[in-house]
Amino acid sequence: MKTDAFALRHLGPRESDLNHMFKTIGVESFEQLIYETIPDDIRLKKDLNLEPAMTEYEYSNHIQELGKKNKVFKSYIGLGYHPTIIPAVIQRNIFENPGWYTAYTPYQAEIAQGRLEAILNFQTTVIELSGMEIANASLLDEGTAAAEAMALLFDVRSRDQKKNNTNKFFVSEEILPQTLSVLQTRSTPIGVELVIGNHEKFNFSTEFFGAILQYPGKYGQVHDYSGFISKAKAQDIKVAVAADILSLVKLTSPGEMGADVVVGTSQRFGIPMGYGGPHAAFFATKEEYKRSMPGRIIGVTIDTNGNRALRMALQTREQHIKREKATSNICTAQVLLAVMAGMYAVYHGPKGLKYIADKVHASAVTLADALNKLGVYQTNTSFFDTIAVKANATKVKAIAEKQEVNFFYVDGETISISLNETTSVKDINQIISIFAEAVGKEYVAISQLVNESMVPENLERKSTFLQHEVFNNHHSESQLMRYIKKLERKDLSLNHSMISLGSCTMKLNAAAEMLPLSMANWNSIHPFAPIEQAEGYQIMLKKLEQQLNVVTGFQGTTLQPNSGAQGEYAGLMTIRAYHMSRGDHHRNVCLIPASAHGTNPASAAMAGMEIIVTKTMENGNIDVEDLREKAIQHASNLSCLMVTYPSTHGVFESAIREITKIIHDNGGLVYMDGANMNAQVGLTNPATIGADVCHLNLHKTFAIPHGGGGPGVGPICVNDKLVPFLPTNPIIPTGGSQAISAISAAPYGSALVCLISYGYITMLGAEGLKNATQYAILNANYMKTRLENHYPILYAGEMGRAAHEMILDCRAFEEKGIKVTDIAKRLMDYGFHAPTVSFPVAGTLMVEPTESEDLAELDRFCDAMISIRKEIEATTKEDTNNILRNAPHTLAMLTTDSWTFPYTREQAAFPLDYIAENKFWPTVRRVDEAYGDRNLVCSCAPIEAYM
Repeated sequence: MKTDAFALRHLGPRESDLNHMFKTIGVESFEQLIYETIPDDIRLKKDLNLEPAMTEYEYSNHIQELGKKNKVFKSYIGLGYHPTIIPAVIQRNIFENPGWYTAYTPYQAEIAQGRLEAILNFQTTVIELSGMEIANASLLDEGTAAAEAMALLFDVRSRDQKKNNTNKFFVSEEILPQTLSVLQTRSTPIGVELVIGNHEKFNFSTEFFGAILQYPGKYGQVHDYSGFISKAKAQDIKVAVAADILSLVKLTSPGEMGADVVVGTSQRFGIPMGYGGPHAAFFATKEEYKRSMPGRIIGVTIDTNGNRALRMALQTREQHIKREKATSNICTAQVLLAVMAGMYAVYHGPKGLKYIADKVHASAVTLADALNKLGVYQTNTSFFDTIAVKANATKVKAIAEKQEVNFFYVDGETISISLNETTSVKDINQIISIFAEAVGKEYVAISQLVNESMVPENLERKSTFLQHEVFNNHHSESQLMRYIKKLERKDLSLNHSMISLGSCTMKLNAAAEMLPLSMANWNSIHPFAPIEQAEGYQIMLKKLEQQLNVVTGFQGTTLQPNSGAQGEYAGLMTIRAYHMSRGDHHRNVCLIPASAHGTNPASAAMAGMEIIVTKTMENGNIDVEDLREKAIQHASNLSCLMVTYPSTHGVFESAIREITKIIHDNGGLVYMDGANMNAQVGLTNPATIGADVCHLNLHKTFAIPHGGGGPGVGPICVNDKLVPFLPTNPIIPTGGSQAISAISAAPYGSALVCLISYGYITMLGAEGLKNATQYAILNANYMKTRLENHYPILYAGEMGRAAHEMILDCRAFEEKGIKVTDIAKRLMDYGFHAPTVSFPVAGTLMVEPTESEDLAELDRFCDAMISIRKEIEATTKEDTNNILRNAPHTLAMLTTDSWTFPYTREQAAFPLDYIAENKFWPTVRRVDEAYGDRNLVCSCAPIEAYM
């Protein structure tokens, strides 16, 4: 046994378990199991051409050596990314804690109350600093949040008769360049015309439905937008503001100026730059737009006993329900980062945030004064943290880089300098010395910050913020550590038990993959630093792209999309660009099987495509004849097919090559949704089945943790035809020779967490990756065999095998008054998170064990499901006071003096022996979804509630 092999630690079942598992399933070997699962004509004939696997120790040394090739300069580049101080208590107890980073999206609210409270704190912070009425649980980055604001305003204009046919959107030339690029990508397909210009010269024409402004401007100028906003309102033009969150501590909020939407990034609140991400964007708006709002909202509700509880509110807004009517395809947030940013606000409180903002502003004013004395004149009339100075950029750059300092060089004679919370008096003197050398003058070192303001009085914030108890009670490390632990104990994560979510692949996020994220030479690089300073990143990212090319069989990869839904959109936009390049502007029909994941039609709608749904047969497979008929019918306008493989039903359809050939024969391309790639790696691949492009979920198949609902990374891999169209970035060019504009804000998306997938592939190697897939299929079929006598399994392959997941049909239990949600809630009493509920078929559970779960854990889950099946059998429709419908059972219920239920306390809380030694207690009873939607509250209680 190679005890230093990473695969040994990543794969759950031991070699000694295999014979028992094979015997249970009814096969002799892996070879037989895979033969019976994956059609032979798409099996790979050779192993993946990857470098030999590294041990964990070798990888640790390798990544440290690679990290040394990154040069961590002092960064004053700004443009939405700033050095920040991560409080150690937050780094150790959240960022580096699997109790927080391995949790799943809080669909099961009763076992996610801690995370939900942490996100509620984030939403409250955003609402109060932005001056708006409602905020969501975070978005992906500032650029995509701005695009979502544009889409929301475009959507709500249809309620205004005067604006119904307007399609012009004004973009201030002060907008961040990467945000502009994302707006350009997102506007064209949906029919929005961007008009970029000076907001002071805007003519407020009635042809416009909306506008977006940057506050402060990209190079630091702080404008008073209240006049602009009131004039816009007079013409029924709605206004979004992209704002710097730290500046809002000191400046009048956009909400007080009359803004309709406020977006930005919370990166400054204790999140490392990480070469571009992940960072939690924020999105706040007016209550009247809540049903058009993208992403998720955490709301306050009550549980069965009438006690306060939290949940994801307005879940019907989720894009998998809106499908082709969706204005957004967002189904990933950046929850882990939002939790950290919210906790940063809790730790510092209003006084601490004010101290930080005042210090940053004083540093900028001090620097501006000192440079003016040198004759290096500062041009912003009002600023918060960023000054723009006139000097010879070439001279300054040469001197600055020798001293390991980065500024942003606007043009040959304008330099932008953004200061931040890490800036000290010593740093300011270093900057002064650089400019003194450039202009050949002596300078007098400063010894303290000046006490002046460059914010006009009418723009100084007068309103209070964060007065709630939670932001004023946790300012010592002991207090915050205990608060974080209190919340963590309310959440079920992978460090407690298996999370068997079909389609979501909750596998091990190995510590060896995670550790480099805390290393300063990986997490402290600005995404717009000159690429020669990021040599380690460039090597790692290119190697990861090559690894993904090998895995998919394709020729090109972009890592820019920072969620799976972003990857879908990127794939469709490259297909669109390919057709356009050939003069086929009319090719806009997208065929999507009825069984597809709901983000597929949402993404296609955003890409401006006409969606034609193709039928699914009774056995769950694509109806090939219906697909052929529709492909021929729409041949002259066919753009593409979106197909998930193996299917959303967990089956390798044997007709897949015929399906892709039909599309190609009729002039279209094939986009493969990589949600189920965990069943393909090393055994087959998208190129072999005939796809042209696929997206991959690095937060599923390639081991990036879900982080409670994000971070995600959704790169796309493409064939030769599509390589030229991979997306670029306006500051650090990426992508192909005919690149589309940006999909997300940073050149390489959430580059920091790409280290995790790079580690996963590098330590597993070709054999380990193949084994991971085989073990995922083994575990799924083992569970299928154990459960199929108790629950009908909806779909299977032609030889009766599941792929990596299966669907348990629970619809018949409704005759006894038991719904699938009752089973999901009862599983909490057994210490498990429910599988995926009612997707892709209502009234079902989709189970995916992954390769990382060991035999004992698989058996525990199966025993729990079999025990629940017996409980269902023992109920009647008339018996509403039963153990399933009362689930989950809390500690408070069990310890109360009265017990009014027709079953014992032991049956409620300890139905199987294994539970006693590691009991997880849900902290609230079943939440009331309808009450929460009728009484939407998405922030902490007002201060009066504590008085």
